[in-house]
Amino acid sequence: MRIFNLIATTTFGLEAICKRELEDLGYEISKVTDGRIYFKGDLKDIARANIWLRTADRVLIEIGAFKAETFEELFDKVYELPWDELIPKNANFVVNGKSIKSKLFSISDCQRITEKAIIEKLKTKYNINWFEKSGALYSLEVALLKDNASITLDTTGKGLHKRGYRIKHGDAPIKETLAAAMVLLSFWNKDRVLFDPFSGTGTILIEAAMIGKNIAPGLERGFSFNNWTGVDKEILKGAKREAMSKIDFNSTLKIIGSEIDKAVYEVSKEIIEDLGLNEDITLYNEDFRNVKLEDNYGVVITNPPYGQRLNDANVDMLEKDLGKKMRPLKTWSTYVITSNESFEKNFSKKADKKRKLYNGKIKVDYYQFFGPRPS
Repeated sequence: MRIFNLIATTTFGLEAICKRELEDLGYEISKVTDGRIYFKGDLKDIARANIWLRTADRVLIEIGAFKAETFEELFDKVYELPWDELIPKNANFVVNGKSIKSKLFSISDCQRITEKAIIEKLKTKYNINWFEKSGALYSLEVALLKDNASITLDTTGKGLHKRGYRIKHGDAPIKETLAAAMVLLSFWNKDRVLFDPFSGTGTILIEAAMIGKNIAPGLERGFSFNNWTGVDKEILKGAKREAMSKIDFNSTLKIIGSEIDKAVYEVSKEIIEDLGLNEDITLYNEDFRNVKLEDNYGVVITNPPYGQRLNDANVDMLEKDLGKKMRPLKTWSTYVITSNESFEKNFSKKADKKRKLYNGKIKVDYYQFFGPRPS
């Protein structure tokens, strides 16, 4: 089976944790750059990476990488790549593009030149002048950074944050990939209580439960590569069977969420029940201030309202009250993501660690307050 140069893309700031995920899956990392982790694998590895990665956005095949300072150079280098081995005659191939700090700054021209080079190369194999593009989608990208071009083929399709459990309910205020990262960056494990005082539609709760029970995040969805010509459908089916066999059905988790909005609470409850996690996640339709907690080495992981979701005065009050709530619980650890730069002041405590991340396009800080280790 052919070995590819693969790239797991991720949000800026999550490279280290995505790298750790890949290493835990048994892959050797060849390089890490901003938002990209490089490794090698075949189609089985592409299937496993798409199914298992919690913090990655996509899994790409890097077709080629080279320096390109002129359009002629770009055309020639793209033409040299083995398109006749990768793209079938009826492929619906689309070329996306981006350019940062490069002499070839016109993205549309880079896309046009790249597509032309691919077509000219395919003509040498198929001996036709017109490609109908009626088959499966092959989503390509020409990306230029400081005159270095990378040509990639997307194996994923819809971003990996689209787990499949929100199909009926729309997007959440926080991406599933970021919610999973928040859990993986914490000291929570399946033997400890987890509490999200602003649980919303339950993204953090669900991602934590999937981590705690070792449920692969991509188990319920499909991927672009599986539709490509010549790909054995058994590859993805086999990888999913393997993932199913690794689920921990025996453990019951202690995950708690509170949501004051009745309609949002009902949405969260429905998603959790659909996933069969209602024995692991307990939801309260009430103000977090009224939820009773024992001082038993629990962990708070939360994404409180901020920015456009609440005015500044309400944000400050919520954060102050969260600080009051947690102060008597000496053994608890608290992890909060927010764009409010006054959080530490409102919480009345300096974070043990602070990490800069992005929630979509919003720059946020992940504040980490470490409690004592459980004895």
